[in-house]
Amino acid sequence: MRPKLNRITAAAVVLLAGLHGLAHAQSAETPTDAPPEAAVKSDPTKDFVKKVNEATGLEFWGYGRGGFYSAGNGKPKGGYSLGGDLQKYRLGNEGDNYLEFGIGKRFDLGDGIKWGVFYMPTIYNGKSGTAQAYFSLSGIFGNSATLWAGQRYHRVQDVHIVDKWVVEDGDNYGAGIDDIPLGGLGRLNVAVHTADSVDNRSGNPNNAKRINVQWRDIPTNPDGKLTITGGLISGNFAKGKDGGALGLMHVQKNFLTPGLNNIFIAQASNGHSSLSGKFYNLDNSTTTTGFLLPAGIGQSDSFFFAPLVERTVITPQAGAKQRRILDSMDFQIGRFGGQTLIGYQTTRPDDGPETRDFTLGGRVSYGIAKYTKLLAELGTTRRSIDGQPRQTLNKGTIAVAFSPNTDFWTRPEFRIYATRASWNKAAADANAGTFGANGRRSATVFGIQMEAWWE
Repeated sequence: MRPKLNRITAAAVVLLAGLHGLAHAQSAETPTDAPPEAAVKSDPTKDFVKKVNEATGLEFWGYGRGGFYSAGNGKPKGGYSLGGDLQKYRLGNEGDNYLEFGIGKRFDLGDGIKWGVFYMPTIYNGKSGTAQAYFSLSGIFGNSATLWAGQRYHRVQDVHIVDKWVVEDGDNYGAGIDDIPLGGLGRLNVAVHTADSVDNRSGNPNNAKRINVQWRDIPTNPDGKLTITGGLISGNFAKGKDGGALGLMHVQKNFLTPGLNNIFIAQASNGHSSLSGKFYNLDNSTTTTGFLLPAGIGQSDSFFFAPLVERTVITPQAGAKQRRILDSMDFQIGRFGGQTLIGYQTTRPDDGPETRDFTLGGRVSYGIAKYTKLLAELGTTRRSIDGQPRQTLNKGTIAVAFSPNTDFWTRPEFRIYATRASWNKAAADANAGTFGANGRRSATVFGIQMEAWWE
């Protein structure tokens, strides 16, 4: 296998050398005494989509990623994580293809009233689905409050480098009212949901329902705002209790220095509520179709008299007591941009041992030419389960990327990367069905990926 690795390495060196030449050519077009990062830049993708929306009268938004991924000896092409919500550092660690494309239209009905219809299909590794399909109605109350019904994202805050929305409560059938003004004390969102969704063919075996509240953007200090979230779950659960969730998020712009932003989040939940107030671990429902054989009839002629019926088997699932605390910073200061994360989460199932997850990592970008930046991401994670040895996994990625400008958040971004991940024996044993197969303790992945989002 060594010759294959050497050929891949040699090809990567040649490719990077060519990219260095391209970057040098870009640099030659830019005055050395005034790098492009020195000026305040707009987002070219957002500017373009805005023009398209204005020209068509429609609204387009979405996200996509995909590319070429290589990992030898049957190793996974991505997904190196111990399984915690904040433990999959995503740069060079996805190995998949995903697209979601949203389209919507707002109709002006006069007198300040607008009615909207929105739809977002998805494709993940060739499997299609529906993420959003909903309606909205605004202007009824003479202020910013908007009524909505259907299935939609209801998102507030994510941590991009681990691909996790930590404050959000959508994704199921529901209805609500957003952006209720509170007279200088922020705004209020209220929603109710059931456990059904467009793609949920198992229905709602627990007859589960939830109500969610988001009190957003409460002024606290200069450049600082607080968001309070809550959720209550009810249903017919064979294991555990209904459940609820409470969360606090403080967002501080220009933290310590201009261009540095800080997000602090503390969340708690119990029962069948997730930390963000969504449904957690509802019962599994499996439906099969078969013949119901009448009693007293022999096997040879039984199918002539047997009706075709559906059988549904419900497997009860336990709730859990969960806690999470995290702090994330992002910045763009000159040519440097990035995001960092430190977090700790505990999960104690109603019928099992407690799991404790720790995460620490970050990604940085540095502009080296007008349209070229270097990326580096490092992450270290720990998982401890009562009565079991502690699992550890470390992951690092380096990449060169091309985008319309070199800001950290600018997309689309075309990346060429190399990733190295290593883990201990406990992690290998716990993940023997995936990256830890055959006692494997490390892996190297190469890839070319493009990521884009637009709104």
